[in-house]
Amino acid sequence: MLETRDLAAADAAALFDLPRPATQCRIVVAMSGGVDSSVVAALAARTGAEVIGITLQLYDYGAATGRKGACCAGDDIQDARQVADRLGIAHYVHDHESAFRETVVESFADEYLAGRTPVPCIKCNMGPKFVDLLTMARELGADCLATGHYVRRIVGPAGSELHRACDPARDQSYFLYGTTQEQLDFLRFPLGGMPKTEVRKLAEAAGLRNAAKPDSQDICFVPDGDYAKIVRSLRPEGARPGSIVHAETGDTLGEHKGVIHYTVGQRRGLEIGGQPEPLYVVGIDAGDAKVVVGPKRLLAVCEARLTETNRIGPMPDVPLTAKVRSLAKPVPVTLDGQLGDGQDCSLVFESPEFGVAPGQAAVIYAGERVVGGGWIDQTRAPAN
Repeated sequence: MLETRDLAAADAAALFDLPRPATQCRIVVAMSGGVDSSVVAALAARTGAEVIGITLQLYDYGAATGRKGACCAGDDIQDARQVADRLGIAHYVHDHESAFRETVVESFADEYLAGRTPVPCIKCNMGPKFVDLLTMARELGADCLATGHYVRRIVGPAGSELHRACDPARDQSYFLYGTTQEQLDFLRFPLGGMPKTEVRKLAEAAGLRNAAKPDSQDICFVPDGDYAKIVRSLRPEGARPGSIVHAETGDTLGEHKGVIHYTVGQRRGLEIGGQPEPLYVVGIDAGDAKVVVGPKRLLAVCEARLTETNRIGPMPDVPLTAKVRSLAKPVPVTLDGQLGDGQDCSLVFESPEFGVAPGQAAVIYAGERVVGGGWIDQTRAPAN
């Protein structure tokens, strides 16, 4: 067991909000092999509770061996195992490659093929990361499941609430809007109140081998950042060439090598010159293999239709904001319709928003609290 002096003197047990004395509790930790989840495991071990680490192998081990900054495959599994050995806790690896491929990777390819902009990290959290891990944790008789996500779980008057991380640069709340109330009651996020620098110091103090390991990349199953290559291998028809057409004039400005190379809002990679103003991808007609481009003003959106919405807790009677991309700044919005229970509703922007694309998620906030969100299915441009 890791000795207390190896970590900062914070009250680790308070970070897990355990229902009874720690020595009577069991904590399951989702261990991806990265420094964040490893520190969570170290903090859990320090509480005196029984700790079990679980790693889901989500994609091909061989293809990922030797990769740095990934998760849930290759060297990352070995890193998780060695951290567990260092901490003196049990560690199990579960093969979820088939389920991950079906629910996340195949969906990713289909979305690109349809000319939409997928967010696979949300799909993963809604599926293997939480649903499957929560089931395993409960089957093991755990009191909670802890992860290395940078978000905060705060118990409010109506129950558990999901809040943004204290460190805005690390906040991952955008990716967790689909968390259900029942899941949130069982989940713990011990790192939500810490900056990454403190987490790395805790890892070094604990003697963890991955203390200086790079952060994981945005999409773990894309080894070299070439999204199109992954989609092409799964859906070869996505590489069908077609025309690049101007939205306003209808002129054909060039040819492309497949709609899978483009997303709405993209400017780079169009390889068309001689235009009086910069052009952006403003639409994708996947059926006709057509990429539609136009000036930035055509990207303006005043309303987005959301599907499969989720709500966490009651709707607040305060102004709302929304993010339509993980790194976007929250902007003022109102809702038209009922958010939650998988229903559709409309998100109305106070001012025109740019780069809003079908397939992305819109996440709704009330101050620091995550109210919920949904998938963007359609958008509406402002009236001329």
